[in-house]
Amino acid sequence: MRFDVLILGSSSATPIYGRHPTAQLINVNEQLYLVDCGEGTQVQLIKYGVKGNRIKHIFISHLHGDHYLGLIGLISSMHLVGRKDELHVYGPPGLEEIIDLHFLYSQTELRYPLYVHTTQDKTESVVFENENVRVSSFPLSHRIACTGFRFDEKRRLPAIDRDKVAAIGIPATQLPSIKRGQDYSAPDGTIHRWQDLTIAPNPPRRYAYCSDTVRTSSYLPYIQQVDMLYHEATFLHEMLDRAVATYHTTALQAAEIAVEVGARKLLIGHYSARYKDLKPLLQESRSVFPAALLALEGNWYPI
Repeated sequence: MRFDVLILGSSSATPIYGRHPTAQLINVNEQLYLVDCGEGTQVQLIKYGVKGNRIKHIFISHLHGDHYLGLIGLISSMHLVGRKDELHVYGPPGLEEIIDLHFLYSQTELRYPLYVHTTQDKTESVVFENENVRVSSFPLSHRIACTGFRFDEKRRLPAIDRDKVAAIGIPATQLPSIKRGQDYSAPDGTIHRWQDLTIAPNPPRRYAYCSDTVRTSSYLPYIQQVDMLYHEATFLHEMLDRAVATYHTTALQAAEIAVEVGARKLLIGHYSARYKDLKPLLQESRSVFPAALLALEGNWYPI
């Protein structure tokens, strides 16, 4: 099953050096989820060949403009191209009021149902779940209410071992029950264990998204043992005082967090406009966590 992330925006605060404010697209089994929606997100979707109407769920971490100012434009464009399917938006208190205000004064009545769900910034909470994935929000430590999001892939059913099933002559009608964990009783009374007739699926994968936060231990329990951790790394560690003052994290700290929570891979992003060259940020992270990667716009990263 496909599970990967496309970086649409990687800049903090403002677009600069060809980088755009924060936005990511998560593909889970060909279902698309948008995480944050900075200015220009819909242009980035077009650039990278993604149809916006395929997105049914949008998750907004907080109400600083570089994380949500593209949302109204995207919602509006979905309306203009004739969207009919419902859209669900998850975000902090105040987001629904902002959306309603825009459409009130533009006298816009959307052609499709829009549902806005308020997230919690004090506790962890499951905000969405289907047959493929469970999405949880968890509190971060920023200047305003802010959450991270964790995507947990659902455990898949095992695959049928076709060679073994064919050799025994098991009818196709019995295969669904075998996949669900039921043994097969042959006509001669032989019991064939379901474990012997199936191929175990890969372990479920986990992706955690930490948008804007100062480094604390409070959110680490929510991102333990993830396969990929995205963590903001706005500054080099030489600017630690500035990071603390603005409730942000350094590239070194992001790497230390990845080590502490046992992440397999680390993506760093949300780069300050003072860094045209991103290599020093990557080098700083890799000095602690060698599996660190830069979040580069247009790149897909498998979880």
